[in-house]
Amino acid sequence: MADKKTTPIKSGTKIDDLINEVEKMSVLELSDFVKALEEKFGVSAQAMAAPQMTGATATAADEEPKEEQTVFNVLVASSGENKISVIKALRELVPTLGLKEAKDLVDAAPKEVITQVNKKTADEAKEKLTTAGATVELK
Repeated sequence: MADKKTTPIKSGTKIDDLINEVEKMSVLELSDFVKALEEKFGVSAQAMAAPQMTGATATAADEEPKEEQTVFNVLVASSGENKISVIKALRELVPTLGLKEAKDLVDAAPKEVITQVNKKTADEAKEKLTTAGATVELK
């Protein structure tokens, strides 16, 4: 065996004697010796495995990157205290709605009021309706 720099060991100790004996063993004898130590003391000479990822870290690593949603539906969950302001805001967002249709949509909350729009349009609608007093969700 090649000389290795090691921490000096007190000469004449049992450890020194054991190391000298191990140096004299063949590979097969060393393998048998390791197996005997593992069985005798219930240990393993295997290298420790990397720590397992747990919780959110494992979930995030396993998931494929999600595609970003590009089409949204604007849903009025609740009209709030000021229904008239919400009806006006809704009619501004959807000019084809008559007063009665807008009122019916607001009264029927939760209800989708705008469908299949891009993120910018959905955010603008949400902001306008929220300012008017409605509770709004994007789906």
